[in-house]
Amino acid sequence: MKRLLILSTIFIAIASKAQIQVNDSTYLFLDSLFMNLPEVMVTGEQPIVKADQGKLTYDLPRMVSQLPVDNALDAIKELPGVVDMDGLTLAGKAINIIIDGKVSTLSYEQLTQLLQTIPVSRIEKAEVMYAAPARYQVRGPMINLILKKDNENSNLTGELFSSWLQRQYGSFRERASLLYSSSKFSADLLYSYNRNKNKQTMDKEALHTVNGTVYPMNLSDRLLYRSHNHNIRLGMDYTFAQDNVLSMVYTTNFSNYDNNGVTSGTQNSIAKRTGNDQLHNVKLDYRTPFGLSTGAEFTFYKSPGKQHINSTMNDEEISIQYDELQKINSWKFHATQEHSLSNNWGLNYGAYYSTTVDNSFQNYYDMETGKYNPEKSMKARRKEYTVNGFAGFSKAFGEKVSMDASFAAELYNSDIWNEWMFYPTLNVNYLASPGNMFQFSLSSDKRYPEFWSINNSIAYLSTYSEIHGNPDLKPSVSYNTSLTYILKSKYIFTAFFNHQPDYFVQALYQDPTRLTEVYKYLNFDYQQQFGVQMVIPFKIGNWLNSRITTTGYNKREKDNDFWDIPFNRNHTSFMVSMNNSITLSTQPNLLLNISGYYQNGSIQGIYDLSRSGALNASLRWKSDNQKFTVTLKGNDLLGTEQVNPKIKFKGQHVSNRFSNTTRGVEVSFSYQFGNHKEKQREEVDTSRFK
Repeated sequence: MKRLLILSTIFIAIASKAQIQVNDSTYLFLDSLFMNLPEVMVTGEQPIVKADQGKLTYDLPRMVSQLPVDNALDAIKELPGVVDMDGLTLAGKAINIIIDGKVSTLSYEQLTQLLQTIPVSRIEKAEVMYAAPARYQVRGPMINLILKKDNENSNLTGELFSSWLQRQYGSFRERASLLYSSSKFSADLLYSYNRNKNKQTMDKEALHTVNGTVYPMNLSDRLLYRSHNHNIRLGMDYTFAQDNVLSMVYTTNFSNYDNNGVTSGTQNSIAKRTGNDQLHNVKLDYRTPFGLSTGAEFTFYKSPGKQHINSTMNDEEISIQYDELQKINSWKFHATQEHSLSNNWGLNYGAYYSTTVDNSFQNYYDMETGKYNPEKSMKARRKEYTVNGFAGFSKAFGEKVSMDASFAAELYNSDIWNEWMFYPTLNVNYLASPGNMFQFSLSSDKRYPEFWSINNSIAYLSTYSEIHGNPDLKPSVSYNTSLTYILKSKYIFTAFFNHQPDYFVQALYQDPTRLTEVYKYLNFDYQQQFGVQMVIPFKIGNWLNSRITTTGYNKREKDNDFWDIPFNRNHTSFMVSMNNSITLSTQPNLLLNISGYYQNGSIQGIYDLSRSGALNASLRWKSDNQKFTVTLKGNDLLGTEQVNPKIKFKGQHVSNRFSNTTRGVEVSFSYQFGNHKEKQREEVDTSRFK
């Protein structure tokens, strides 16, 4: 009788578009139900998003249940407002992905590999915050991917996965994982292997002015690259009691690559580059029942490489070989305390300390004589440390207003910089009426350059092209704010503004004193963007599920000391994307997905970036027992995704046209056994390594 009363209450609330308060969370329902008699069949839309103390929580598994999505990366791309173009972004800013509340700071390539190892069946929900609170140790937009908990009964489960991608050449991925779990102890093992082979071409047309004389440059580059990558993760958890858990994770990665490039035209060159990377990481975490979390982490990274170059242009010739090495040792310690107080108050505070030592060298030799060239060679030993302390609170003010605020102070010390930075963060949710809410966010952030980019080194791509390091390169700061309105819990409208002093990026410059183009990371005065975004989903019956996302923005970049040609440029642009999921059949289970986007060009420094777009399609078949899946994908079917940058600014004149490297066909197979629920581990921060 009690259960019947509860169900009746929920039914009445939904039918009147009301809200239901469960565990301090407000569920938002969309459309009224209808009853089809005499079968008494009740259908309707369940809520996919709820507001909860400054964050938006999405029922991600249900969102992608009718989509040809088989891993966490593809699932995250289906979240409203997330744009996949040169990395995942939200409100114009790069997204931080964390898993079960744990930090996972990776480069985009590493993040892609990580998320592709997590099956959709392992995901419970996704929490979205436009400004991450300080306790998460990341800043800016954040998605917290919550994974399902392990079964209490002892069991052994696993997954086998294989895929083949055909572009100019064939590449494949293999993955195998095992998970043993019981009420007290769990252990998981993951091994993955990626073999990649592809080709890229670039045609360059340039007019290079040297001491008043204009030199036409017509170059054609052909690059063939191969790589092999092995990843192994072993993790163990022991639960002493509820919320009293000790975790250990060991991660290792081995990879090697082989690149061969040929340039013809105004200059002729042959370049061969080989190298291998290895990464070892050990991490310990301990969580107590009274809200204290502590941990320590050690990372060792080593990346040796070699390059041979033979290049001639006019009467100039270089024939060199260089060996290089980056070796990094890093330690990190953290402690966080959280309290759940009365009257819906929450309090958190903590600190973390990290220290890194970077040992790098680049030794040049003359290929004909074998002699060491000390003038061109570089050796560096660089130390840095970061100390961060933070405090924050969360509070629900009745059923309409909730917020999460924090403040962090951070000291960054290196051989060049010793700076304090302060990071305020605020997220406020206001429930205007059932299904209609506002979210306001405010945050700041700092981005650090890669270690190799701040070395005093020169890498020679050819007689004409050089890459210069910049020891004076500074970290960049960003200030971000956004206002989001969610209508009927599914239509999303966002206005955003970002300002980044000391914004840095690698820029191209034609040297006016010699026939050489220089690539170098430089700090601009600032970059800023403001814009609006709309997300409009719609359905037709039970066979079509679509979503349109449009973003319009204005970007401004300014630098008063960019070599001898200062600039102050702004550009207004837009992007439109559409995703369509079509249910072809339920028996057999066949889903077709057609998606695409169009970007109306942009700028980067003195570059003009061309228009681009892509059309993708995929077909997924899943067995009746949900254990076996086959997916066929076609990526960038029209070959229009590649961006071709141009420069025509104050005497600088360069046009680059790249071949397409994304168009291809991929087929994948996966098999889950033992009711597989893969246990995901926090990954290693290698975003600043080579």
